[in-house]
Amino acid sequence: MHEYLLAHPITGIEVQTDFQLQIEHSEDLLGRDAVIFVDASMACESPYEFYPIQPEQDVSYTTHAMSPQAILSVFTQANHQQPPTAYMLSVRGYQFDLGQPLSSKAQSNASQAIDYLIDITNRPANEWLTHH
Repeated sequence: MHEYLLAHPITGIEVQTDFQLQIEHSEDLLGRDAVIFVDASMACESPYEFYPIQPEQDVSYTTHAMSPQAILSVFTQANHQQPPTAYMLSVRGYQFDLGQPLSSKAQSNASQAIDYLIDITNRPANEWLTHH
């Protein structure tokens, strides 16, 4: 499941949740200052990694689900402008089999990642938000 946070200068922070990123999600980025994509990963360091991402065409264009980088690329192509500043928050997971409950270690990682998001989004944007 992908979650992403959309920062807007007037309304603050909006949270959207979806199981897969689709081309239509690029429209959600209009008028935003920043976006933070959140997803579980077996490849990231524990408990989580937070890093900037850039638009990038990838092979996900030929599938039903898209990467966050591909969403940013679609935004750029469709709107002829740079997308909002974007970040990826990868939370370390361990079991991804269908129907598997969240492990206690993954729950701990998710809790730490949420605490991190709360911390940075409560600080002035110029302290953590870097523009492209």
